[in-house]
Amino acid sequence: MLKIVVCVSGGGTNLQAILDAVDEGKVTNTQVIAVISNNAGAGALDRARARKIPGIVMSPKKYADREAYNQAFTGRMQELAPDLVVLAGFLVRIPPQMVSAFSGRIVNIHPSLIPSFCGVGYYGLKVHEKVLERGVKITGATVHFVNEGMDEGPIISQKAVPVEENDTPEILQRRVMEQAEWILLPKAIDDIANGRLRLEDGRVYSASYFEEMR
Repeated sequence: MLKIVVCVSGGGTNLQAILDAVDEGKVTNTQVIAVISNNAGAGALDRARARKIPGIVMSPKKYADREAYNQAFTGRMQELAPDLVVLAGFLVRIPPQMVSAFSGRIVNIHPSLIPSFCGVGYYGLKVHEKVLERGVKITGATVHFVNEGMDEGPIISQKAVPVEENDTPEILQRRVMEQAEWILLPKAIDDIANGRLRLEDGRVYSASYFEEMR
């Protein structure tokens, strides 16, 4: 059983997609053991409570400085001891010490086709605003492992989504969620839980690839 902790800053639609996929049997061998948010008012915490999943608030504002927060956040995650940490719309950079402690065990969903529109300053609705500003015709979402860089970890999966001429950032955000994020993230978790993926030399392969190479 893959024990996961989901980190969320906002409403938790990706969290809901994971929970629904577990209920529907689309994600198997997986248990959400806690939800962490940096925002005490996050709707994701309400979703967690409704499922009787522990909801934990870890806000940087409650600590003297970022280093103190990083240590506390990492310590709390180590206490929870998940097999996988899932960043599902989490707007706090993961501390380097946590990346090290959970190397190869942190995944993130990003609302663009990395390497486009990623890195510092590209998050949430801002990504979709920039996509529309540039007149991009195809956008999408990416699930990737987290490393020390910003949106630079090995890519697990991607899905393209069309941009329509009358899109607003909000409309485009919803389409990317419905057509890509809510599909990709549960699928990635299920693949990890059931041993279908392998991280090798900074790239993600299907486990079947290595079987075929024998």
